Amino acid sequence: MPPVDVIDELVANNRAFAAGLPAQHLDVRPRRRLVIVTCMDSRLDVFAALGLHEGEAHILRNAGGVITDDVIRSLAVSQRRLGTSAVMLIHHTDCGMQSLTDDGFRAELQEATGVAPAFAIESFTDLDADVRQSVLRVRRSPFLLHRDLIRGFVYDVDTHALREVDVVDDRQRSLPG
Repeated sequence: MPPVDVIDELVANNRAFAAGLPAQHLDVRPRRRLVIVTCMDSRLDVFAALGLHEGEAHILRNAGGVITDDVIRSLAVSQRRLGTSAVMLIHHTDCGMQSLTDDGFRAELQEATGVAPAFAIESFTDLDADVRQSVLRVRRSPFLLHRDLIRGFVYDVDTHALREVDVVDDRQRSLPG
């Protein structure tokens, strides 16, 4: 018998999970009208860390939790079609995006594949500065309906505590978050 791969194991876990729960249908629109943008890091359990339950928020994840064009696309759909209005950005300590550089990783990918990636790498060294940049990207996007309730945080992967990052938008008055 061949060894069970990790995906087969997870599919089996899902069978057991689904069998133990009653069928239910939740509205596609998050009850809290909230979108959370965060990193794909496996140490951050967004639902547990924030006390969220199914159906309460949209969760968008990528490497670094940075605001890319695709994140703006997802935020626009979430706001314009699914009723969200608040955006919470969460970066975290000990992020892998802090251990590489845009030029270095781009060169590594080009050397390995023969093609330079068309996407931005979005590495960073300063967590707070990157949170501020991400908040400002959301606030300044013309594609979003709700740009006033946007706040940014850093999650400490060791203590599990959130710390809010203050953001001043030079184009506007000082705003919370």
